[in-house]
Amino acid sequence: MEQIQSIIEKAWDNRDLLKEKETLEAIRTVVGLLDQGKLRVAEPNDKGSWTVNQWVKKAVVLYFPTQQMETIEVGPFEFHDKIPLKKNYAAQGVRVVPHAIARHGAYLESGVIMMPSYVNIGAWVGSGTMVDTWATVGSCAQIGRHVHLSGGVGIGGVLEPLQASPTIIEDNCFIGSRCIVVEGVRVEKESVLGANVVLTQSTRIIDVSGPEPITYKGRVPSRSVVIPGTYTKEFPAGNYQVACALIIGKRKESTDKKVSLNSALREFNVSV
Repeated sequence: MEQIQSIIEKAWDNRDLLKEKETLEAIRTVVGLLDQGKLRVAEPNDKGSWTVNQWVKKAVVLYFPTQQMETIEVGPFEFHDKIPLKKNYAAQGVRVVPHAIARHGAYLESGVIMMPSYVNIGAWVGSGTMVDTWATVGSCAQIGRHVHLSGGVGIGGVLEPLQASPTIIEDNCFIGSRCIVVEGVRVEKESVLGANVVLTQSTRIIDVSGPEPITYKGRVPSRSVVIPGTYTKEFPAGNYQVACALIIGKRKESTDKKVSLNSALREFNVSV
């Protein structure tokens, strides 16, 4: 693997190397390992955070210019693209409802359910997760186990800049309808996002469940129940409401995950 990494790093600095067989084989090996789940763009570490493998992201970026455009025919449907579609779902134990699509280089763990939806190259989706209707999982996004991405959810991809972390949704999260999570935001385990929550790196995520507000950016603390909100900001033309996200409570750690989710939605009257 160190040899493959070295080849990728050299090709990243010198694109003329993309013409060499050794480089092409290294790039395709990395994408193949991503497709099989044997390699990840990012992975949890023993410090409670995530390690991003930048060289793997480089391999994904370099994969695009080395591929040729091809016509892909699936029954009566036709596509024209550089990246093949993922195959062999039955052998992988993945349920795929028409018209769900995953690209080669994305990994779907056994037990994933894809309603008509889309998973891009480099993404990792854990067992028991449902990618619901018209939800999208962007390039290199990391989706944990037993996550529900509700209808129309948009999980942002990230290939460049290379130092940017991918968007991460940890285990047992519930992401409500039409939520958008982008720019490498990390939603920690067992959190609930109500419908239409939008999270970017600049979004204020304000915990209003205690006597004083606590503001986060770029991450939602574990077991948080989150709804859309606004705060007042002063501009030269006057005071206006700016979108934010409000943490209005916590799911109980001691409660069963599914019961806890239902309780959170009822208790806090969160739309999903």
